[in-house]
Amino acid sequence: MKVAFRSDASRQIGTGHVMRCLTLADALAASGADCQFICRAHEGNLIDFIRGKGYVVHALPITHKASADSTAPGSDASTAVLAHSHWLDATQAQDAEACVRILAAQRPDWLIVDHYALDARWERTLAPHYQKLMAIDDLADRPHACDLLLDQTFGREATDYRSLVPAACHLLCGSQYALLRPEFAALRPYSLLRRARPALREVLITMGGVDKYDATGQVLQALSTSPPLPAECRITVVMGATGPWLTKVQSQAQDMPWPTRVLVGVSDMAQLMADSDLAIGAAGATSWERCCLGVPTIMLVLAENQRKVAQGLEQAGAAKLINLSHSAPTQISQALVALMGDAAQLLHMSECAASIVDGSGVNAVMLELEV
Repeated sequence: MKVAFRSDASRQIGTGHVMRCLTLADALAASGADCQFICRAHEGNLIDFIRGKGYVVHALPITHKASADSTAPGSDASTAVLAHSHWLDATQAQDAEACVRILAAQRPDWLIVDHYALDARWERTLAPHYQKLMAIDDLADRPHACDLLLDQTFGREATDYRSLVPAACHLLCGSQYALLRPEFAALRPYSLLRRARPALREVLITMGGVDKYDATGQVLQALSTSPPLPAECRITVVMGATGPWLTKVQSQAQDMPWPTRVLVGVSDMAQLMADSDLAIGAAGATSWERCCLGVPTIMLVLAENQRKVAQGLEQAGAAKLINLSHSAPTQISQALVALMGDAAQLLHMSECAASIVDGSGVNAVMLELEV
């Protein structure tokens, strides 16, 4: 089986879309599929990283839009501007034209697209060059011309998409379909067992692969000025190699009152999460990884498209939500104070988180792809 992925990473987009596509690609490749990627060479892309994992990547050059989609009064679905169209650095027509040359030669059985800036117009243009199409989405804000759609958002319902997809499209909605690497499911029993007697010794800070707003720096500042963490506490910060604030954070870590290490481009995130007692993290794709391992979380919303995820997890009792603002350090300090002396609350958050994701999402999706 041949599978083509169309997804991008950049300093603006982040890395989550590509990383979850890679998780699915790894599972497909292990079953014998030939997987290739199509990615635009934005600043902060993951093209070399994907190639380092053994996949062919067709790199699309950065281009200037020939013209913007119409925003004139009376525009219909064929000309509507998408909220994230600026993420593409091209028009949908330009992107489709570039992809046609690649897909016409490959003729994939499945084209899998994970991109907020692409919709049914792009998908229909490429329809002669693939057998079936799977869309991965989180927003339910635009139409798709797809055979299969995945939205792994907690609380997402199929009815949110029914008017946006063809009648025959099969919908996979909800966090039970979260695309997690196999090591998360493997470490789930260990991680849940060690939380039976909650303590606060290991704090993990992870704000995604880019962290363009320096949320990591704000968290470290909050920790350094908040009431003291336990004396035996250790802080681990995980950052992406393309993050613009990496050097600043590394310097900041050296001045922390507790041992603080900064890890870059880690390959053992599941183990780091399983060994942590509390995470302070962004409400992105790693939310589902933390849930699978039952990690209590203080969660920051770094982009508006993360808000639904964050609110759902807070309502479920799995996380404490903090909005990124000038008051964020104070809110983080207050949340820490509340949790430090409340083992019962840490255990409750862990149990709530673990009930949301069990790590079997990839297997469920693979069944739908008939692999």
